[in-house]
Amino acid sequence: MTPAPRLSLVIPAYNEAESLPVLLEEIRGVCDGRGISYEVIVIDDGSTDGTFDEVLAANARDPRVHGVRFRRNSGKAAALAEGFRRARGAAVITMDADLQDNPGEIPSLLRMLDEGADMVSGWKKVRHDPWHKTMPSKLFNAVTAAASGIKLHDFNCGLKAYKAEVVKSIEVYGELHRYIPVLAHWNGFAVAEKVVEHRPRRFGISKYGWARFTNGLFDLVTLLFLHRYTRRPLHLFGFVGLLFTLAGFGVLAGFAIAWMVTGALHVRPLMLAGVASMIVGVQFVSIGLLGELINQRFISSSPPPPVARATPGVPGG
Repeated sequence: MTPAPRLSLVIPAYNEAESLPVLLEEIRGVCDGRGISYEVIVIDDGSTDGTFDEVLAANARDPRVHGVRFRRNSGKAAALAEGFRRARGAAVITMDADLQDNPGEIPSLLRMLDEGADMVSGWKKVRHDPWHKTMPSKLFNAVTAAASGIKLHDFNCGLKAYKAEVVKSIEVYGELHRYIPVLAHWNGFAVAEKVVEHRPRRFGISKYGWARFTNGLFDLVTLLFLHRYTRRPLHLFGFVGLLFTLAGFGVLAGFAIAWMVTGALHVRPLMLAGVASMIVGVQFVSIGLLGELINQRFISSSPPPPVARATPGVPGG
């Protein structure tokens, strides 16, 4: 096996047969011109236009270009996860195959990694996309920044750079590729941002539809739940249960006072709603307690968290 290169470029591609040869030639010019040892891993996400034929032709000309083809379209997150698994470089850079990401940014991204960043996320400050893509994207970025606590301007930029330990320590699935900076930040890695050039699309059309925004919202909720409440489920379910219980108690207390004052008690829909609210509240608290029991068993059997650094001679090192 050839020695591991300094840089692994992971490129998800779906029906990009026209743009891919141009992109690979640009990468070769930039990396060879700067003396950067590299490999390219193209993940063909079930293309139907001959994209993988272009990968095979590129591999025949340059063995540094590798390719993997999915049997069906599995999504960008699955493509990135496969590329991360196969990457051998000390640094990993992802970029889209549609030529809108400029390979000329590679040296500056690597320099920021050398200067201490664990991950560098691109910021398409000037975008060459139609309004129906840019406006929802701005809303998505604002909501994600507020909810996650990491202040980036562009979470979904395809052009990102990572140290190898970042991509080897995060799990990407579903639509979570949009939240890789959040995952890295929550895992304790230093995340930086860099303004990058965003070029107009030269070939084809965008492969993403409106569903990506709703899917992205659901994935953000999932991430927040897993991050904040995986280790303390009772804090979430107990709080919700307490609200239902207090609401039900308040309703029933009102009926009890009315009964003591008037001596009459009539069963009304509001009374039934109060009883139901208290039952639901108890159920939520019970779910939280069960979650705590399951979580305790999981913690006791799970390995300790990874250690970034330790002093010489530390016990257990």
